[in-house]
Amino acid sequence: MKAIFDGTAVRVGKDGRVLYEQSGYGRLEKDGVKLAPQEALYLIHRQKITIDGYTFDTLFSEFASERNFLRSFLVYRDLRERGYVVQTGPHDFRVFRRGEKPGTGESLYLVRVLSERDPIRFTKLIEEVVSSRNMRKQYVLAVVDDEEELTYYEIKLQVLSDASIPLTPLTKHKAVLIGKSAMVKIAPPSDLEVSGFGKRLDDERLMLSSVELLYLMRKGIVELLKGNVQVSTQEFFELVRENDSELAEKDKVYTELRSHDYTPRTGYKFGHHFRVYCGKNVHSDLLVHAVELDAALPMSAISRSVRMAHSVKKKMLFGAVHTNGIQFVEFARIKL
Repeated sequence: MKAIFDGTAVRVGKDGRVLYEQSGYGRLEKDGVKLAPQEALYLIHRQKITIDGYTFDTLFSEFASERNFLRSFLVYRDLRERGYVVQTGPHDFRVFRRGEKPGTGESLYLVRVLSERDPIRFTKLIEEVVSSRNMRKQYVLAVVDDEEELTYYEIKLQVLSDASIPLTPLTKHKAVLIGKSAMVKIAPPSDLEVSGFGKRLDDERLMLSSVELLYLMRKGIVELLKGNVQVSTQEFFELVRENDSELAEKDKVYTELRSHDYTPRTGYKFGHHFRVYCGKNVHSDLLVHAVELDAALPMSAISRSVRMAHSVKKKMLFGAVHTNGIQFVEFARIKL
């Protein structure tokens, strides 16, 4: 089937309508079908169309001047080879359910194409996921690494449900300031430990981390003393923030997790702020990392996080902090 490339677009005459009707290629026009560059290149490679004066190599070279075309084509080809009908837009691609195509079915995925070094800007990501959700589509990132290998990630905005088991009510305690944390003199098993607070120093003393202490002070559970002088919540916050630039975000995410009766503990050994217990499980259920809403993390760092979470059978959530609350964003590898 012959096509024409006029330097800006590839078009197939009226005979090309069969490409659209049978396999969902292109967009219908009055005199035939207009193909996206990825579609045209793929069809030449599959020997479905020919263009006078162009081979696959020369057309590829022509389109490669377009920014990020190579990785876009690799994703398009991969999705087609997996049996999906793919059209451009509204992000990079919209992907139809297997066996469905434009005019006879609905698209299932909205796909954004990235390289492993591209930054994930949480503000934009959340906007795009919300847009996809409003259109009743699943939002997917297709990430192309330096060796042209592809990995797909489904992105969800999670609304946390409350834990299945409410935490034990807490009694009031006094704590002594020890550096950037605090010590409570209390014998085991204490109500604080039962609710997942603190780490034993010995049989008489329980150490509280900075985020635990801030939470308990705001709740009026712990009174912090330096000598005989009471330390306010704000004073302690400022003391800790001197050496912890992420404290504000960690503090807000910790508080939000506790509001659902979850038990957040340090996630340092997993490379994240918190490992989180959501109910009866002996092992933690989530890894959670707190970020500013305007933060940008490289996709390579997020990939490492997701792989770590998957290897220890946990979900990977990023808690994006903004003025109206916390938006939890889940990244999960998927096989399309």
